[in-house]
Amino acid sequence: MRAQFVLSEIGVGLRRNLTMTFAVIVSVALSLALFGGSLLMSDQVSTMKGYWYDKVNVSIFLCNKSDADSDPNCAKGAVTEDQKKQILSDLHKMSVVEKVSYESQDEAYKHYKEQFGDSPLASSLTPDQMQESYRIKLKNPQKYQVIATAFDGRDGVQSVQDQKGILDNLFGLLNLMNRAALGVMALMLIVALLLIVNTVRVSAFSRRRETGIMRLVGASGFYIQAPFIMEAAVAGLIGGGLACFFLVVGRYFTIDHGMALSSKLNLINFVGWDAVLTKLPLILATSVLMPALAAFFALRKYLKV
Repeated sequence: MRAQFVLSEIGVGLRRNLTMTFAVIVSVALSLALFGGSLLMSDQVSTMKGYWYDKVNVSIFLCNKSDADSDPNCAKGAVTEDQKKQILSDLHKMSVVEKVSYESQDEAYKHYKEQFGDSPLASSLTPDQMQESYRIKLKNPQKYQVIATAFDGRDGVQSVQDQKGILDNLFGLLNLMNRAALGVMALMLIVALLLIVNTVRVSAFSRRRETGIMRLVGASGFYIQAPFIMEAAVAGLIGGGLACFFLVVGRYFTIDHGMALSSKLNLINFVGWDAVLTKLPLILATSVLMPALAAFFALRKYLKV
């Protein structure tokens, strides 16, 4: 097969169906950009889970005097020194516990003022209204229920709270957004495939005379199909290149510069450039193989070769 002939046929086909080719490029670019973005979002959620789950604490809040009148869990009164010592002793005996720290009412009041000093409620609070607490760092954050079972409802304990539950809600929202992006990506991918099939068929129909002559002189099926398959592959590759460009530019302007989220949200460990660069070859390979295979199966039936 002469490469010059194939290349000339590719150029002819792309020029004849310029509008549909442009639609294919745009749909492939958008669908694969969403695909790459979804992969990066999945990596980001995994990175955040590993970072934050390692820092979560279980908090055992102790009853104070004001809780004795308002909270059923503290009906027996404020926590006593003996109860606090027993709780601390039991915590140190548990194999799932890595570290225990105590927060007094004064420390709790100070931390509250630092975080919510502008709140109208902050001015009306006093240290004796705050709760003493034990902050427990677990060896495995998944073992929260062990602490809850052992201390929830015990005399002197107002409540047992797990910060992991708050993070689970956040990660659940991020995963939902990721699934929504995957759904849109799948829809765009279907649109791209339909456009590729129609573009190839229109191109084949417009050159039916040439393909008929080639069939009569004994040209092989692959020789006839090759220009059409390459047209789809070239259009897909251009779309894949645009998708890679969108991902790189998006990462650059949202995290490093422009919005500069990496400097504004220091508590979030964002995925690095290595995660982005490892996705680009996959996107480019998909952008070539997907249109080429779609064109191949469409032409088998249409050209009957």
